[in-house]
Amino acid sequence: MTRHSDATPRATVTGESGVTLRGPADLADALPHLLGFRPDDSIVLIGLHGPRGRVGGRVRTGIPDDPACWSEAADQMAASLAENSARRGTRPDAAVAYLCQEPPPGTDARAFMERLRPLAQRLRTACGSLDIPVHEALYMAAGRFWSYCCTGTDRCCPEDGGELPAEGTSPMAAASAYAGVPRRGSLREIEQRLLPAEGRAVPPQLRAFDDAARVLLPRMLGAPADVEAVRDETLGLAERLLLRFRRAAVRGEGGPSAADKGDDALITSAEAARLVIGLQDRIARDRAAEWMEGGDGPPALRLWSALARRCVAAYAGHAAAPLTLAGWVAWSTGDGIGARVALGRALRADPDYVFARLLHQACNEGVDPEPLRRSMRQQRADRRRRGGGSGAL
Repeated sequence: MTRHSDATPRATVTGESGVTLRGPADLADALPHLLGFRPDDSIVLIGLHGPRGRVGGRVRTGIPDDPACWSEAADQMAASLAENSARRGTRPDAAVAYLCQEPPPGTDARAFMERLRPLAQRLRTACGSLDIPVHEALYMAAGRFWSYCCTGTDRCCPEDGGELPAEGTSPMAAASAYAGVPRRGSLREIEQRLLPAEGRAVPPQLRAFDDAARVLLPRMLGAPADVEAVRDETLGLAERLLLRFRRAAVRGEGGPSAADKGDDALITSAEAARLVIGLQDRIARDRAAEWMEGGDGPPALRLWSALARRCVAAYAGHAAAPLTLAGWVAWSTGDGIGARVALGRALRADPDYVFARLLHQACNEGVDPEPLRRSMRQQRADRRRRGGGSGAL
């Protein structure tokens, strides 16, 4: 068992499943279960509450490439953990910190762990300045872990790091499976499902975008009657595609990649371009967001995700609209992880996209999406009464 200095007590944590985690090996193994995915290139802070170290809030961000930015990142992470936890009721009494980053090819993992040691120390001091002691700080890569809290004087940590248990064999994994918590891939794998297409699919999609833009943009910038006509056409196309996705069976075999390929085949390049450009209209996008629950939710999420994958090359910035819709539907249907990933991608596509920024903040702060859902239901009902279209299948 790893030993620590007197200044940093050995962490004993009670996970959400009731499993007690003792020492760095248990804490390292628990991270994907606590987050719901395997983090890549990430700083993670998890708050602990009470004498038994009950798991509380979590915050995650990417590891800055420039070490000069590490201090600012550590301060922001510590402040976010304290503020988000306080907003939900109580500030954490302690924390556990993780640095997850695979070393470059040909680089020794332990050497890379040492490179990140100043960042780990800065996280500890940043949290300590807010009276949140860090009981454990771990580096994780290649199925192994190292503790930054080990004194090193008694060689308590193996030189090549501790080995993580085989996936699915630990008490935390068993408890998560028993509780029905779905296992997801890494953060990179989740993001991969939203990235633009590559290869042979790009040229025809680009041509379709150019054609659609040439026809639609003058109308979208023209007379009010033209703007409203394009809006109606956009929502009509979205409704037809949504019905197509609802009727198409999701491919269960072959994993997420096969399912995405099946969804991609449901939309032509021209349809994708036409709908993506039409969704640049804020009112059309807001009405499309009303397909966010019940039988509409899953096919809408698949449709918006497929559209995001079509936003290639010069049209990559157009992905902010479908990515925001995907994030909204994911959040509305209880998938906070998928929501944060999609909304984060939307903000990368367009950092000034207000709808994505507001939803991302609300999702991170644990706001209940029901008031927004209720408002959208009311708007749809009002349009129905005015004869302005059902807005639903």
